[in-house]
Amino acid sequence: MAANSNPTVRRRRLGAGLRRLRLASGLKSTEVADRLMVSQPKISHLENGRRAISPRDVRDLCAVYGVTDPQVIGSLMQMAKECGQPGWWHAYGDIPQSVYIALETDATSLHTYESMVIPALLQTPAYADAVIGETIPQLTTEEAGTRLKVRLRRQHRIYDPARPLRLWVVLDESALRRVVGSPDTMREQLEHLNALGAEPHVTVQVLPYTAGAHPGLAGQFSILRFTDSSTAAPVVYLERFTSDLYLEKPSDVQHYRLLHDHLQAQALSPDGSRDFITDVTKMYVDTAGRP
Repeated sequence: MAANSNPTVRRRRLGAGLRRLRLASGLKSTEVADRLMVSQPKISHLENGRRAISPRDVRDLCAVYGVTDPQVIGSLMQMAKECGQPGWWHAYGDIPQSVYIALETDATSLHTYESMVIPALLQTPAYADAVIGETIPQLTTEEAGTRLKVRLRRQHRIYDPARPLRLWVVLDESALRRVVGSPDTMREQLEHLNALGAEPHVTVQVLPYTAGAHPGLAGQFSILRFTDSSTAAPVVYLERFTSDLYLEKPSDVQHYRLLHDHLQAQALSPDGSRDFITDVTKMYVDTAGRP
């Protein structure tokens, strides 16, 4: 299985395809449920990707929808088989954020706002280790090590030559000023941040304190987009300490798109942000050797 295969997004794509076939047949989900003698929620969950879809489900639904083209049926059944295959993150056991990691692995672009820390995809190993160790109480050494490995593995998307993730980050100045780990860790992190920000597929903008109040004061959010928006709609991700939130309603996604647009407009330009980060880095260079 390819390293970037994503059963979660595959399910969403397959479900969207089955929904189109149902609509083309003129059937309501309740009518399909009656014919297959299953519950209507099951049909809805299959169509929105919230439930695993077996090849048998595909076969039965195609029969109800009157689909007879063997290529169409075969393609859908193959996708159903692939949905059951594990993603790379399953090798690390039951890890937090597995749903988000699945989406991130298949996303083509990610627009994010962070107010307190450098985004995970742009963190150095030392910075990531400090963030994990200092923000999650009662974490064992083994658990912390696993989370660090997963976080660094996620960063492969940034360096993938075949399909690098298009990343647009707006950072509050607080993320640069907050000392995570040590001044030396921060110096290394900000140098790394500027190096990645120079890549053509990565944009980093800093929102300075002088910008005053802004739409990002409510907290972190990310917008994930996928290659085929007709089968995998954008998703807004809101990270929380216990229960993360995923928003898919078009109105919700549009709301956060506008928020990110406003934050981009209020932030320093990419060139100005690099200069700003360089100035903050000098502060850590000056203090790195102090006790």
